[in-house]
Amino acid sequence: MQTLNGKVAIVTGAAGGVGRGIALALAHAGARVAIPDIKPADDLVAELGAENVLAKICDIRDSSQVNAFVDEVVTKFGTVDILVNNAMASALVPLTETSDKDIELAMSTGPMATLYFMRACYPHLVDGGRIINLRSGSEVTAIPNFVTYIAAKSAIAGITRAAAREWGRSGITVNAICPFVLSDSAAAEFEKHPGQLDNILANLSIPRLGHAENDIGRAVVYLAGPDASYVTGTTISVDGGAAFMA
Repeated sequence: MQTLNGKVAIVTGAAGGVGRGIALALAHAGARVAIPDIKPADDLVAELGAENVLAKICDIRDSSQVNAFVDEVVTKFGTVDILVNNAMASALVPLTETSDKDIELAMSTGPMATLYFMRACYPHLVDGGRIINLRSGSEVTAIPNFVTYIAAKSAIAGITRAAAREWGRSGITVNAICPFVLSDSAAAEFEKHPGQLDNILANLSIPRLGHAENDIGRAVVYLAGPDASYVTGTTISVDGGAAFMA
């Protein structure tokens, strides 16, 4: 069902991985999609059509680039209805080896970039806009060497709750999703620790990895669509039951 016909969505970091799956799900639900990323998303433009996709190189750590990107989206598509803050980078190292640059990387691409996009999109989201931020179950369960990632995701959790409270009267819903999908960085970490992923899967209620488009993307479509108009300030765990492991 194309429940998002006529809507315009920004999905950060959608050139690949989870973001790509979310962008595809939104597009297949009828939305036009804008993708700011440090990597090109030419394949998505080719697949979905240049009239439906705006893909630009954008350093989300730079608020001026974020503002310029949002302005370009509005120029091309007329507005922004949906914002999905998906992009984030972090170094996976032990706490004792964490550098200042590691902390800055996670915070600048995570909570700071989330705030930049939320602030830039706010005027266009008033009266019906939707924001979906990506959190992580590791905020609760924790995984060794993920300290900066967990810290940044925990900050995004707080931003989500605060914005939901503050912007509800402006007609904007703000929610989050905790996915369980094997990202490139997590895959690299699991390769260093054989058996860790198998142990996690063995404890899931649904013992498989989530699918970026069919599982995570469709949950985003729900929160962005008409059926979730009275849902705000909440987090949906799309993780096969990983939350029960806490």
